[in-house]
Amino acid sequence: METYTTALIGKEVVIPVTKVKYCLYARKSTEQDEKQALSIDSQVKEMLAIAERDGLEIIDIRREAHSAKDSGQRPVFKELLEDIRRERYNGILTWAPDRLSRNAGDLGSVVDLMDQKSLIEIRTYGQQFRNSPNEKFLLMILCSQAKLENDNKSINVKRGLKTRVEMGLWPAPAPTGYLKEKRMDRKCETLIDPARAPVIKQMFEKVAYEKLSGRKIYNWLKFDLNFKTVTGNKNLTLSNIYMILQNHFYYGTFEYPKKSGNWYIGKHEPIITKELFDAVQTQTKSQFVRSEGKEFAFTKLMTCGLCGSGICADEKFKKQKNGNIHRHVYYGCTKARDKDCKCGYINEIDLLKQFEELMDKIDIDEIGIKEKLKTEIERIKKFQLILLGTKGKIQIEDIDIRNYAKYILQEGKDIEKRELLGCLKGQIKLQNKVITI
Repeated sequence: METYTTALIGKEVVIPVTKVKYCLYARKSTEQDEKQALSIDSQVKEMLAIAERDGLEIIDIRREAHSAKDSGQRPVFKELLEDIRRERYNGILTWAPDRLSRNAGDLGSVVDLMDQKSLIEIRTYGQQFRNSPNEKFLLMILCSQAKLENDNKSINVKRGLKTRVEMGLWPAPAPTGYLKEKRMDRKCETLIDPARAPVIKQMFEKVAYEKLSGRKIYNWLKFDLNFKTVTGNKNLTLSNIYMILQNHFYYGTFEYPKKSGNWYIGKHEPIITKELFDAVQTQTKSQFVRSEGKEFAFTKLMTCGLCGSGICADEKFKKQKNGNIHRHVYYGCTKARDKDCKCGYINEIDLLKQFEELMDKIDIDEIGIKEKLKTEIERIKKFQLILLGTKGKIQIEDIDIRNYAKYILQEGKDIEKRELLGCLKGQIKLQNKVITI
């Protein structure tokens, strides 16, 4: 037996004592108001000093950087609780109670282990908590106080953001072409980036007046200007370019939060006019409409053998003297990695002939055609049985698999052609109008 003084009421109580084996748990704070809190290494150093002073047996040291705001989101903390259930250790040594939990779910798991007598003691820098009603109550109060601070902080942050956007201040990172004011007395103010704003304006003008596509803007920025972003010093991607072209912020308004329907007039200086923005939307919409509904069989299956870019497709219509119109599809390099790539363009008819020749050269099992063929045979058998009333078995050996593959390439739908060659995706190279694997 051992006597000790409880943390809450100062009374001496007598309880049976089991040897305590501790896990030292250190968690990095992620809350903004705890920037001055000890780092993980500092916590470990201080708690090891306490363990040496008091003769505590440390079985393991666990470090974690995940926030304790949300229940069940800390993998290291989960492992710690499981080890306690497996009786690897029965005590926790940590810097402060809020290192263990800032939410009700995790706190409940800790208290449950104390109720089950699996967790004998939690020791912090200045306190210790054992399985007594008063000490568990104090532990819950301290952890609940941390949760209350989190909840109030969230409310305060949302209120502050709402106030700022109503003042016309953009509360998020500045879009490309703008910079954030670093002075704390002008927090959230967005300033023109003198190096990049003129380029952003030119982007809009080239799309609106010169009818340039997003891909041409991409090549212009990357190869002609070597345009880089402030954050990361990277080239804009094609998706970044379209996001910029659709961003209302550049003419002086913004929506916050996104898709909320709450629009505000910005305090920042516009880079473009509303009229220029609308002209760009009309132009890009027409580009999307022209490309919408186009289905090409072999896009996204090949890469350029010269520069490694993707292969895109385009269609051309040729009107003959007799009035007939013929459609031609051409495949070629997107030139995303090299705007001067000399890969060339190949007509889909010629490409199909090369794919048919490819069927005679490769191992047919590589493209999984046998499995597809089995499904097709079952469909034919059902057709014969139901509509024709015929009997008899069609064996897969009776079918020329290579000819079937060629038939799909010639007569199949685009989706069937893509399925046929899907297993070779990324392996097919197009170089100087010739495909290779």
